[in-house]
Amino acid sequence: MAKQTDQELPDQELPDQELADQELPDQESAEVDLAPLVLGSCSVDPGERCDTELTLSESYSGLPIVMPISVWRSRVEGPTVFITAAVHGDELNGTGIVRELLREPPFRLTSGSLILVPVVNVFGLERHQRYLPDRRDLNRSFPGDTTGSLARRFARGVFDAFVSQCDFGIDLHTAAVRRTNFPNVRADLSHPDVKRIAMAFGSEIVINGKGPKGSLRRAATDSGCPTIILEAGEVWKIEPSVVEFGIRGIRNVLIELGMVAGEKVAPPYQLSVRRTKWVRAEVGGMISFHVSLGDVVKKGEPLASQSNLLGREVSRLDAPASGMIIGITTMPVVKPGDPVCHIAIPRGSIDKIRSARQAAPDESIHERLRDDLATSVTVVEPSDLQG
Repeated sequence: MAKQTDQELPDQELPDQELADQELPDQESAEVDLAPLVLGSCSVDPGERCDTELTLSESYSGLPIVMPISVWRSRVEGPTVFITAAVHGDELNGTGIVRELLREPPFRLTSGSLILVPVVNVFGLERHQRYLPDRRDLNRSFPGDTTGSLARRFARGVFDAFVSQCDFGIDLHTAAVRRTNFPNVRADLSHPDVKRIAMAFGSEIVINGKGPKGSLRRAATDSGCPTIILEAGEVWKIEPSVVEFGIRGIRNVLIELGMVAGEKVAPPYQLSVRRTKWVRAEVGGMISFHVSLGDVVKKGEPLASQSNLLGREVSRLDAPASGMIIGITTMPVVKPGDPVCHIAIPRGSIDKIRSARQAAPDESIHERLRDDLATSVTVVEPSDLQG
């Protein structure tokens, strides 16, 4: 267990465009007598930072399975927010985001507390796998119980240790194996506080829904801790543009909650949708894409073509509705029924979104994400495959 006071924390500079010179509020006048925040063996007083470990299970040899956690506290009263990554053990982009926050904090905490968890599913991390050793999905096991399966006991330990102490949460995810996602926030927008932080994050796409039963974000929200998730990138990778996007979004949320000074960075456009659809392969064969992540498509436009091993085109997949491409397979070969493209389908026209995307500068995070994540696939014109 390691502790630091705020006097011992490194100097943290804000980017010029984000009000680096803005004066912070007079903290002395806002300080109150706050109780310690206790996690495991670590008791964190106001103004301190503590790195600790939670023991949540045991290995086959009876050795403890521990989860590293970092707790930051301001001297000023405010919300307590958890930021978790790798609930699925192979989803490492979130781990990269949390580690970057720990190594080079892009803000100074002016009120409240942060609980940073770079890896929740330490079992899965060790095995490079999504699930726990009992083959269960931890993100379908919350809030868990103390007498259930390994997954449910583990989930209960997480919930009791820090989720129950928090006012808000941000859970970081990637696409499943053999897929990649354009960054999108998923949240129950019928809940006012969830909607508040979901829209503040600054993602272009926000998918509205409660989330699967047993997921961390749904169980946390139901228990009184409004929580959102970020889906971005693919498994087994830490992608720099995803890390940049995640840090920007987290900072936006903390500004919204009054925990960090500065101005939020707004996206070029923002769209909330309730409906998404996976377009699936009709036949087996090789896939050639005609669209990329982040592209806006109209109903009937070609998404991908399938060809046999001799290069002859055998099928083409068209957009079943107008929307934005938020997910694609990274596998070049598919069988009938395999997912190929994931489309977020808004109500009404997509022309404004298409115009906003086209107007975004080439160096914008949106365009860099689109270019970086598209390296997983080859995109060609439909005419290239004809004849």
